[in-house]
Amino acid sequence: QVQLVESGGGLVQPGGSLRLSCVASGIIAGINTLGWYRQGSGKQRELVAEITKVGSTNYADSVKGRFTISRDNAKNTVYLQMNSLRPEETAVYYCNAISNWAIRYWGQGIQVTVSS
Repeated sequence: QVQLVESGGGLVQPGGSLRLSCVASGIIAGINTLGWYRQGSGKQRELVAEITKVGSTNYADSVKGRFTISRDNAKNTVYLQMNSLRPEETAVYYCNAISNWAIRYWGQGIQVTVSS
């Protein structure tokens, strides 16, 4: 089993920044991809960004140029730096891990609210 714990969410004004962190623990040797998804009220969960163990990244078109995903393999941690946040990006953000056998693990989610 893999446990994922998110931190760093909260309330930010439009145009502001937040940095999310997610620490993975448990049987993590087989984890390849770490990423972030989000789910706004009444919306489907969507991919925000993901990063492989060797550093290849993939971003949703809507966040390219504003969000940056990174990971520290020594600390089993993935980060999401979010800049120029928009109100419509208010959502619960979930950390996600995918193993080499395509098993997905999810964190419990953390609220990000973009509002003045």
